[in-house]
Formats: sequence, C-alpha cells, structure tokens
Amino acid sequence: MNRRYLLLLVFLCLSASVAVAQKGKPAPGLSTAECIACHSDPSLTKEVNGKQVSLAVDEGAFKNSIHGAFDCNTCHADITAYPHEPAPKKVDCSTCHAEPVQAHANSMHAKAAAAGNPNAPTCASCHGNVHQLVSRTDPKSPVAHQNIPSTCGTCHGQKFVMQASGRRTGAFYSYQQSVHGKLAANLSDPRSAKAAVCTDCHNSHDVKSPGDPSSPVFKFNVPQTCAKCHEGEKAEFVNSVHGKAVARGNWQSPVCTDCHGIHLIKAAEDPTSPVSAQHLSESTCARCHESVRMSTEFGIEGSRASTFLQSYHGLAVKGGSQVAANCASCHGVHDILPSSDPKSRVSQERLVETCGQCHPGATQNFVASKVHVDAPLSADVGSIAMRWVRNIYLLLIVGTIGFMVAHNLIIWIRKAVDKRKAQRRIVQRMSNSQRIQHLLLLTSFITLVITGFALTYPGSILGWIFPFSESVRSWTHRIAGAVLIGTSLYHLYYVVAKRAGRKLIYDMMPIPKDAVDLFSNMRYYLGLGGVRPEFGRFNYAEKMEYWALVWGTIVMAATGLALWFKVFVGNILPRWWLDVATAIHFYEAVLATLAILVWHFYMVFFDPDVYPMNWAWKDGKMDIELYHHEHGADHETISKSIEEAAAKAEEEEPAEERK
Repeated sequence: MNRRYLLLLVFLCLSASVAVAQKGKPAPGLSTAECIACHSDPSLTKEVNGKQVSLAVDEGAFKNSIHGAFDCNTCHADITAYPHEPAPKKVDCSTCHAEPVQAHANSMHAKAAAAGNPNAPTCASCHGNVHQLVSRTDPKSPVAHQNIPSTCGTCHGQKFVMQASGRRTGAFYSYQQSVHGKLAANLSDPRSAKAAVCTDCHNSHDVKSPGDPSSPVFKFNVPQTCAKCHEGEKAEFVNSVHGKAVARGNWQSPVCTDCHGIHLIKAAEDPTSPVSAQHLSESTCARCHESVRMSTEFGIEGSRASTFLQSYHGLAVKGGSQVAANCASCHGVHDILPSSDPKSRVSQERLVETCGQCHPGATQNFVASKVHVDAPLSADVGSIAMRWVRNIYLLLIVGTIGFMVAHNLIIWIRKAVDKRKAQRRIVQRMSNSQRIQHLLLLTSFITLVITGFALTYPGSILGWIFPFSESVRSWTHRIAGAVLIGTSLYHLYYVVAKRAGRKLIYDMMPIPKDAVDLFSNMRYYLGLGGVRPEFGRFNYAEKMEYWALVWGTIVMAATGLALWFKVFVGNILPRWWLDVATAIHFYEAVLATLAILVWHFYMVFFDPDVYPMNWAWKDGKMDIELYHHEHGADHETISKSIEEAAAKAEEEEPAEERK
C-alpha cells in the first residue's frame, strides 16, 4: 500500500476515535477554507433525480448566517477529503436539533415523505438555504412570524403540489382573505406581530391531521388553541351549554371553528362573516338548531331558526336591519346557557333585562309573548286564543275570497260570451285539424309544465295543484311528453302532405318585411311618428312564436327522451351528457313557460283589442273587424270571408223575401 494512503488511513482512524471520545465536537477533516475554495464556484452543480442542483456556497452569506460560527465538518462530518468518495450522507439536523426533528418525525409532512411524496417539505423547505440561515427573529427569515404564511404558501398555495397529494389550495387562499391573514399581511399595523399565522394553530414542526387527537386543530382541542389569543372568549365558552357538551365529548356541539369558520374567519361586523347579523340566524345557528336530529337525538326542540325568521325580529333581520335582535342578541355569543339556568339571558329571571336592552320599560307581562312565533302551541290561555283566532280567520279568508272569485268569474264568463256573440265572426282563422293540433299542444304543454316543475318545486303551488305520488307525476309527465312529440310528428306530416299545411308553412316563413314591420310598429306605439303597419296572415310576432315553438319542441323532445331512457344513453355517451341534458331540459322549460305567459297569453288574452279572449282556439272563427285591424294586408282572406258570409246570408234568406 502506498505510504501516503496508509498515513491518511491512520489519520482518519484517529480522527474517528477523537470524535467518539469528544461527542458534539466537529471531527477534523477538510477546513472550511478548503471547502469554500471549491464550493464558492457558482457553476458547481450536481445532478439529483434528473435535475441539476447547485452546490455553490456564498461565503459571505454563510459567515453571516446562524451557522456561520461552525466549520463545515460540524454538519458534514463524513467528508474528510476530496473527491468525496463515497458520496456524502444527507446532513442529520437532529445532531443539534433533536427535539424539533423528533417533532417533525411524527408530523403529516414526515409521513408524506416516508410515503414517497417528492414534494413533502424538509427542514430546508421551510427554513431556507442551510448555508444562509438566519434567526427566526430576523425579518428576512422564512420562518419569521410575518413570513410564515408565504412560506407555507410555497406548497399550500401551489395547485399542482397539493393535487399531487390529494389536497387542495383552498385553505391557504381562504386564510389570506381572513381577518387573521389580512392583519398578518398588514405590516404597518403594530397588531400584525400578534396576528395568528399557520404555526400558531397547526404548530411548527409536529403538524398533524385535524383527525389526530393530539393535533391542536382536533375538534376538542380547538377552544384551547384559539385561547392562545382569545382567552376571554374561551373562558366564557367552556362554561356555556356548548362548551360543556364539548367537554363531555359531544361531536355535534359546536366549537369556535363551527361558527366562525376555519381558515376564512371574518370579523363579526363583516356582512360576509357567518357570525354577522345577516347570516347568524339564517345559516350559522340554523345548521344545528333547525335540524330534526337536535330533537330526535338530543331532545332539543328543532325548527328554532325558521320559527324565529317568521317573527318580526327575523323578518327585520332578513330585510337587512342592523339593529333587530338576532339569536346572539338574546341568547348571548360565547356564554350561551340553557333557559333553565338562572344565569341564562333568556331565563325567566333575566328575560326582562334582556328584552329591556331594546325595549326600555319592558315588564314581565311584556316578555311573556312568544319570540319563535310558530312554536308548537301549548295549553296556556294565550295559545288557545291564538288557535281560535287562526282557525276563524282561515275560514273567513277561504270563504270571503272564494265568494269573490266565484262572483267575478261568473260575471267575467257571461260578459266574455256576450261579447263573443256580438262580434261578426266570419273569418276562418283555424281549420278543424289545426284546432285539434293546437288543443293537443295546449293540454300536453300545460301538463308538462305542472308535472315538471312540481318535481323541482314540490313545496310550491304547482305541488299543491298536482298532489299525487312521484310515480303518478313521473308517468303523467312522460305521457304528456309522448303526446307532445306525437302531435309534433303529425304536424310535420301535415305541413308536408296537406295543402293547407304547405300554405301554413309558406305564410309562416320570415321575410324582410317582418323586420321593417317590427321597427315601424315600435315606432308607432312609442309615439315617434309613422303609421301602424298592415300585416299579412301572420305578423312578425306570430312567426317568431311559431319557430321558437319548433325549436323548443325539438330541444325538449331530444333531452326528455335522453332522460327517459338514461340507462341506454348513459351506456353509449359519457355520463356528463345526461347532466347537460338535465340542465338544458330545465332551462328550456323555464324559457318556454315564460315565453308562453309573456308573449302568447298577451296576444290571446291581454291585448286590449282581443280582451277578454281570442276565441279562434275554440271554433276557429275570428271577428272580421278585428281581423281587418290585425291582418289588413291579407286581402285574400278578408275578401273570401265577406263573400262566403254574404252567400250564406243569401241562402238563409226566406224565399219570399228573395222574390
């Protein structure tokens, strides 16, 4: 063996012996100056997992770092010569930082690294370049208080990093919009130094899952975690009905984050906060106190939110009042107690005091009224009187309004019939075939509207109009759809094979004059001058409606059949096609229904010229004067109608009068 290598081997053995004997002292090896001689070269790199990693060390930055007082071999004890053969081991920070490293070893980050996640953070991921580390009290440190959110955000704010581990970036961005995040980012505010950052709630090194009982964000640990900054609120909470339930291990009882949110915590006065006056009653408290589970599992009366929202206080809150009482106004915020507790704000002993905050001079008699107005009526005298008043008025309303409806309906029908008889109805507007098609279209469409929207809005008047089982509603809807499709197919045959049908489709074709008529008509009725245009057999409005009906029927039929035979369609096309078909079917139904109500019903019922009704749908006839007014350019139909009426009158004239 070469004598020089033998001496080097002896030297290394002696060095190792000294290192063992003097634990904690750096082993002799290459000096820092020798290391810097090579590692100060900015171009010095090494390939790691296919990537070029810089091995350069800024000597000045290293000397000014928190590790600047140590030699390189304090951390790199296994490097004794150059070249580094074998390759140096990964630096073990636990040599000096045993406690933080041990804490990290039990964290979610360490578990992710052990599972092979390449994005799992290491010490350097959070603390920065190990050769340039500065104290966490230094504003430049990545783990300085004000920099913690951005440091955590290097991973938790990156979508691709979080998705790779099956997580999302929502928590990070929610925090940025929270009262904590905004205060921490506002360095000009002296309070920012105490604003809660990620590590205040999740800890620094032993970051654990919220489902881990040892995690500071585990549900039952949340009050204590928040108490780091909110000790007063925590003291009130632990003595409240909610706090005591949490202490008993009741998972259903709320803690701080259930009401205030987790990361997206807003100030109470912020209108978007879940504990703002606008949201407290309708959503935050309602999540628990409106549920059936409260009454079935815990024996606590449910429907507290809905019965409050129907009271004057609730209606005022929904109307945007900032002073009307909400849940917290009466029950308290963190110190909520059961009404049976004399210290509760809603106990009989304190109710006068509580109501007196808004109603000075309130007495025991005043506070005896119910706040939750629709609460189940008990057997007390006031409740019995309320029941009688309610029942009497319900009968009075039904009887009075029912009489008014019947009275006016009888008169309206008689007047409509009399006006119809007084008209000179000699124009054949619709043939028997067209009337039958129209009647089938009308009945199937109305049935589809009622049964379709009864599914989407079962609690609306449509659900009351069609109070049958889901099976009956479903099949009625399908049958009506089949009738509509069948009528449409016959109409297609009619306009192709029948002369009257071909004439109908020809007259329905849009022409340039329709655009001119629309402009002239609006100009005339807006009082901007000009004359009212004369229309042919069908005006532009009727043509628009007809072709909209054609298009809508095609869309509704196609999507309706896809949903009817969803298994067949779902086996051929991607599943999302059915979701799209459902959306199109619903919105096209809304569009068609509103178009009929606004456009068609106006022309048939509400147009002053035809009111109370255009009777052509019933017998196909139309008044000659009204037809001349509405379709004056259709000279052929007008002349033909007058001639046929004159011939009919002549035939009916008695023979002696003709002589």
